[in-house]
Amino acid sequence: MELKHIKGNTYYIDNPTNIGVYKISEDKVYIIDSGNDKEAGKKIIKLLESEGLQIEGIISTHSNADHIGGNKLIQDRMGAKIFAKGIEASFSNYPVLESSFLYGGYPFKDLRHKFLMAQASKVEDIENLHLEGIEYFDIKGHFFDMIGLKTEDDTYFIGDSLFSEETISKYHIFFIYDVKEFLNTLDYLSTLHGFFVPSHAPATNDISKLIDINRKSVLDTIDFIYEACDASSFETILKKVFDNYGLMMSAEQYVLIGSTVKSYLSYLYDEDRITYEFKDNTMIWRKRI
Repeated sequence: MELKHIKGNTYYIDNPTNIGVYKISEDKVYIIDSGNDKEAGKKIIKLLESEGLQIEGIISTHSNADHIGGNKLIQDRMGAKIFAKGIEASFSNYPVLESSFLYGGYPFKDLRHKFLMAQASKVEDIENLHLEGIEYFDIKGHFFDMIGLKTEDDTYFIGDSLFSEETISKYHIFFIYDVKEFLNTLDYLSTLHGFFVPSHAPATNDISKLIDINRKSVLDTIDFIYEACDASSFETILKKVFDNYGLMMSAEQYVLIGSTVKSYLSYLYDEDRITYEFKDNTMIWRKRI
């Protein structure tokens, strides 16, 4: 974990989930996201204190557990205020919502762990934050109300709107809540100019190649799932996805990839490319003729 200076008052911590850091005074900062658990929170505090900096507040790009896992510890120790947008604030206040949403019911115990369910923290809506030198913008798609942050130093913290080339090469499919909005966000990102810090990819001043890689991955997945809708149930389609991409099924992957596949089915249905019927009490998806 290392604090890297970008420009002016803007820094980031190089981490599995990159953490934005914005100085609001000589010794106080706001951070963007807080890592995946309390240990990450401890390390962030220690690193910043070694630089003479105290955490005044946290802005969450979204409420996935690997982005809010350090919230509670930092809030308890530093008295930090935490801000997120809309549904993301609600999920952060009530983390059981994430694993419940993914599973579609009360999550069984194998889904009630820190990777899917962070500790609860007290989070306010981003509309209540008035901070000079930083503004938020919508980057929906990966999750409900995900936001990016732009600082006065022309730096964009863009959350999970882009995934690394390595992640895509390894897994081929990544979590998306709303496929259409994800593609719209890619189009929006292509209009921006500055320095970019994705949460799970290297910081860079050129994201054009990464945008193309993410778009191609999504479009390829749309095509694969469309072809998989040959009078198949959701479970059959899900198995085809796992088999095609060489993935290994587990409880966690079942809900993460399963939820994503359902989002692709919704996209294809809304685009009038597939339809469904109920046969022998089973929901069957098929291509429209």
